[in-house]
Amino acid sequence: MACSCSAPEPKSPAPGFRKALWIALWVNLAMFLVEGYASLQSGSVSLLADAIDFFGDSANYLLSLSVLSMGMLWRGRAAMVKGITMTVFGFAVLGRAIWVMQNDITPEPLTMGAVGLLALVANMGVAIMLFKFREGDSDMRSVWLCSRNDAIGNVAVMVAALGVFGTGTAWPDLIVAAIMGSLAITAGISVVRHARSDIAQGKVAAAAYNG
Repeated sequence: MACSCSAPEPKSPAPGFRKALWIALWVNLAMFLVEGYASLQSGSVSLLADAIDFFGDSANYLLSLSVLSMGMLWRGRAAMVKGITMTVFGFAVLGRAIWVMQNDITPEPLTMGAVGLLALVANMGVAIMLFKFREGDSDMRSVWLCSRNDAIGNVAVMVAALGVFGTGTAWPDLIVAAIMGSLAITAGISVVRHARSDIAQGKVAAAAYNG
């Protein structure tokens, strides 16, 4: 489920939180590779959308962890990269869905279901690991909620697999992919708008400091 899974910028992180974020980053990156390959093999666009979501999450964690100690200007620039990337990936998913529809390709449902289940286990593992931080500040809670929402996205992929298996058509896969791609686009645009505001504030603060 597309969302802005950026790592928080705590002044004093809870013990073990930074380590948990790094683990979450590597889990997301590994699942991006697994789902990306599976999407190409099975022809599933919803798997591709979920793979892109895993990549976006891992990139967000890495970018955010890299600029934690920097000022608002650099954090805003990092957020801008995230937002643009999310938006581009969302359009890529929609474009792929249109291409699959035009070429009348029906995905392989067993691969979709198996890899969707693996992704669900991965996201549930991350959510459980971050569960103890859910009552921290708003940023900590958002990280946990994002992992939980991603697990819901994995369930959607599995439902799409059942739909493909039951109907023998690609429509269930394409509908789920379209929803996930649209969510990525809207989330990316929202992040870009917020990043522009942060960059503007950061430039004002830098000008005041240098002046």
